[in-house]
Amino acid sequence: MDIIEDNLTGNNTEGLTPNLPLKCLTASSIAGNKVFNKKDENMGQVKDIMLNVRTGMIEYFIIEFGGFLGIGEKFFAIPFPLLTIDPERQAFIFDQPREMMEKAPGFDKDHWPETNIHYYDADQHWSFM
Repeated sequence: MDIIEDNLTGNNTEGLTPNLPLKCLTASSIAGNKVFNKKDENMGQVKDIMLNVRTGMIEYFIIEFGGFLGIGEKFFAIPFPLLTIDPERQAFIFDQPREMMEKAPGFDKDHWPETNIHYYDADQHWSFM
């Protein structure tokens, strides 16, 4: 596998420090990834990643859910620990029923959270495993 393919796929299978099992991904390779639940229902896609600039850690993923042709979609701030990666599908697993996303308030694309208030509000909607 060449370096360019490694960078695009997140796979580094050669050398002294291969990226197997998967350890690191670029933010650009994550944005747009699909999100499913364990029932294989579509839960949306990763729209963005929110970093805590003080700690350098991922605070939450912004998940875009629902809508059609840019109308009616909702955005959710999903705490990073609630997502697991499925490297074979290049997707994430969010172990929640689809109905929770349908009923949860989320936020719209024109009113992104300016603080972590949506992150903390998410606790009342998502069950922690």
